[in-house]
Amino acid sequence: MPTHTTDAATDLRRHLFYETSHSPALADLVGYERAQDIIDFCFIANPYYPTPEMLEDLQRNLPNLIKSYPSSSPILAQQHLASVLHVNPDNLVIGNGATEIIALINMTLIDRIAVPVPTFGEYIEKMKDRRDAELYPLDPDQHYQLRLDEYLAWVRARDLTSLLLINPGNPTGQLIPLDEMVAFLRETKDLELVIVDESFIDFAGDPVPSLLTLADQFSHLLIVRSMSKHCGVPGLRLGYCYSANLYILNKLRRFLPTWNLNTLAQYFLSLLPSTDVAYHEGRKRLIGDVRALHDALKGIRALEVYPTGANFVLFKITNGMTATELQRRLLEEHRMYVRDCSNKVGMDRFHVRVASQGRDKDARLVEALRVLTR
Repeated sequence: MPTHTTDAATDLRRHLFYETSHSPALADLVGYERAQDIIDFCFIANPYYPTPEMLEDLQRNLPNLIKSYPSSSPILAQQHLASVLHVNPDNLVIGNGATEIIALINMTLIDRIAVPVPTFGEYIEKMKDRRDAELYPLDPDQHYQLRLDEYLAWVRARDLTSLLLINPGNPTGQLIPLDEMVAFLRETKDLELVIVDESFIDFAGDPVPSLLTLADQFSHLLIVRSMSKHCGVPGLRLGYCYSANLYILNKLRRFLPTWNLNTLAQYFLSLLPSTDVAYHEGRKRLIGDVRALHDALKGIRALEVYPTGANFVLFKITNGMTATELQRRLLEEHRMYVRDCSNKVGMDRFHVRVASQGRDKDARLVEALRVLTR
């Protein structure tokens, strides 16, 4: 990679990386044209969906879609999504990405909430006041694993009535089994709100160990999911939440902008029912890819690799190299971009997250990591 590109990436990084807990988009670092030549392992989205046929369909209809107003009613979009989730469409709220849903939740539902860290930064950064998020630090010596009984005891000791769980965890990949989640929800029925972010749950197994089909049993449960991850469409900005509690949903809907979904996003949702079989085929294929990646990474002596139930793997570098240095060298020497997690609240300077991009690309990453960490 040319020196001027490296310097530009370093300069941009200085401004972008530490402003939020997110990682800069690859195109922001090296430009859209050069980004096409780099394998983006920071990109935690399904590489097998949408299908090529779906992309051709979207391209064919693009001229008409961008010249049309989106629907001002969410009903059809909810029905399309509900048909593949096998849930009640009336209990869905679809947003312009999960981030819009999270911002609305923080604005309309939250006074004080327990948040385990490290976590997905939007749950902290989009609070009306960041002090409203009471941070529960996970122990690095225990791989940042969340123990539900200890977490609940901490929540009760602080008289909190709302809490957050991300399952599988981000950035840890930790998966809490479905039976444990159900038991936890029964134990917390006295709380006002339990938010469970399941953005990566579709990669956790087959059948999918989601709470969606059980959500109607728990009025205090609000499930949040990002479609960027499991559907592979981060650019379309699609996310949703589901709850049996219509009071909660109506509070969110009151502040949801009209036309918050663009026509491309709405059209994509209309394609879901007819492509559901292909979606699950790709999902299962990716689960296999992640397992292979995880096993291969475990063979590198300088990496401590964490268990995962997501489509990514978190590891700690144990030879003294920082995550920032490893990210830089992968980008400059191997044209690969990984997630440096050192700007995550509660995480140290040595953790990197990599998302599977298919077996061939994953194998190239493993070889590059083996070379750089010798």
